[in-house]
Amino acid sequence: MRRFLFPLCFIFCFGCHQGQSSTAQPLAKDYTLQHTQALAYCKAHKMNEDFYFLIDLSLHSGKNRFFVYDFKQEKNLYEKLVTHGSCDVKEPNPNKFEVAKYSNQANSHCSAKGKYKIGKRDYSSWGIKVKYWLQGLETSNNNAQKRVIVLHSWEAVADREIYPRYSPLSWGCPAVSNAFMQLLDTMLQESKKPVLLWIL
Repeated sequence: MRRFLFPLCFIFCFGCHQGQSSTAQPLAKDYTLQHTQALAYCKAHKMNEDFYFLIDLSLHSGKNRFFVYDFKQEKNLYEKLVTHGSCDVKEPNPNKFEVAKYSNQANSHCSAKGKYKIGKRDYSSWGIKVKYWLQGLETSNNNAQKRVIVLHSWEAVADREIYPRYSPLSWGCPAVSNAFMQLLDTMLQESKKPVLLWIL
């Protein structure tokens, strides 16, 4: 009888371990370093020192990955969905929904990493009909204006997390929900200094 105890215990413990692993949630990412660097950048370049926008395209597009971070309160004011570029013009991109690819080339339909200064408010054909021009501040994104990479809204983007489903793809623009864009539009219009947007 004793010889059967070990196999039974092994099976039971293995089953419990598997059950716990399947329900475990991934740890939230720590952006402390990015927040510190962003504030220093805003001070050095006379940009808004109250808040900035951080987009982490390494996260699943069905999860919140557009963060409005308040420097003074040291917390996110908003966390919402945002699109990434399809990046399928220059070469096939079979994993375009799962993984964001990056390029600064014109007509690539790719997202571009780096820091941007949010510029002029303008008319958009999409969403709430408002867009903001983005000025790329690094070699990885300095063609943003030529590529018409802008911040705008789109009816196809949900206002809450849809994981495990994916958000729709853009042509490189960070597009958000209409409701979220209304919030961002108010913040941007009230800001007396340019606002930093940083895509990771």
